[in-house]
Amino acid sequence: MRKRYITPLSLLLLIVCCSTAAAAPSLRTMFSPLLADPLEPRIAVMPWLDDDLLQLDIGTSADLFRDENGGFAFGIDFATYSLLRREDSFKFPVDTIDYLFGVNFSWEKKFENDILPFDQLSARLRISHISAHFEDGHYDDEAGRWINEEKSPFGIPFTYSREFVNLVLALSSEDYRFYLGYQYLFHTIPESISRHSLQAGAELMTPGNTYLAADFKLLPEWDDGLNRTDGLHGTWSLQAGWRLTALGLENVRVAYNYYNGQSRHGMYFYDIESFSSVGLIVDL
Repeated sequence: MRKRYITPLSLLLLIVCCSTAAAAPSLRTMFSPLLADPLEPRIAVMPWLDDDLLQLDIGTSADLFRDENGGFAFGIDFATYSLLRREDSFKFPVDTIDYLFGVNFSWEKKFENDILPFDQLSARLRISHISAHFEDGHYDDEAGRWINEEKSPFGIPFTYSREFVNLVLALSSEDYRFYLGYQYLFHTIPESISRHSLQAGAELMTPGNTYLAADFKLLPEWDDGLNRTDGLHGTWSLQAGWRLTALGLENVRVAYNYYNGQSRHGMYFYDIESFSSVGLIVDL
């Protein structure tokens, strides 16, 4: 099987395009993307520090409509989340990739008094589809088999497809934001997956255009004995970053991320992962 690689030239062009796009006027959404949520549409190159893997995300959210009073918006989401293997000669075979697309509805209301420690209440409702696929970088040519084929509860390949509704409510000020979220799967393949998950998080703007962010989710946990999900597993995504505002790149972040919990990739939804990564993130 001929492997599909991400070449060094492709990565270089992606970084150049990211920087150019980020220097241009932003297609800002009314509801700002959650900084530490690994499933927000974004452009990111994040090598793992403790394994020969690399995350490559390509996506964006854009508001297509806002009402005249600025309190309501309608937009779209498109994203891919890829996991690449780092090999010799600067090659990056694609292991797995997730595709997301959907629509979103945003709402915000500013507070007109100084009693509360927040300036704004906001909400975002997303209706999305996501599917996941193993690529040829997950295939061992010498052995003639899929890598770790025996670990998958459904064999390889298997169909992974979900449609869901996701609601996030946030209270924010200029320097911080707190949010709660709920997600419901109204269709899922495989079917033996719990339909519910919960989310909470916080973001703190710190001096020098730096920030700290935490995203916590309760996600369905796979039980091999029952051959279905049973209960929820806590998943953390912790991030510390620096916005390159001083260089005229307000939407570019250099970030360190620590992740622990259920894999964000559909092909590994049954796996528990723990890793650190550092790289470049662009919010468009």
